[in-house]
Amino acid sequence: MAETFTARVWVLGDDIDTDIIIPTEYLALKTIDDMKQYAFSPLCPELAAQIRPGDVIVAGKNFGCGSSREQAPEIIKALGIRCVIAKSFARIFFRNAINNGLLLVENPTLRDAVSEGDEVQVELGRAILHQGKEYRIASLPQNLRDIINAGGLVKAMRRRNGLD
Repeated sequence: MAETFTARVWVLGDDIDTDIIIPTEYLALKTIDDMKQYAFSPLCPELAAQIRPGDVIVAGKNFGCGSSREQAPEIIKALGIRCVIAKSFARIFFRNAINNGLLLVENPTLRDAVSEGDEVQVELGRAILHQGKEYRIASLPQNLRDIINAGGLVKAMRRRNGLD
């Protein structure tokens, strides 16, 4: 049976780059927890404080474009975001997110149908339900699901090799 969860939506646009996710000037802070309060601050300075664990981001195309900084998906995960649903993801961001245990879901039409604060029900590998309408989604390959379920690539490899 597929994993299902319900979440509150935060809506973002197209081309949300890593400088928007975490501006460069905050990368000098010591920890991800120190940085996370500044997430998305160029768009909405109060957004990071309003996000609750289990919320999802629904965005447009090319989410995570820009630099390859790993702090971007780490900060999104540290905020408690359950997953990011976008029309498309930048390739390096996609891999960094998976490697850090952040779930990403692609869907080309949901972004145009949701409003901030709406609830969606996500059934992984099958569909997203929003206001009675179903938005089909592809399933991730098992090896990527294993990495996400473990909390990231390092944790998955430690588990696979019997170190945890």
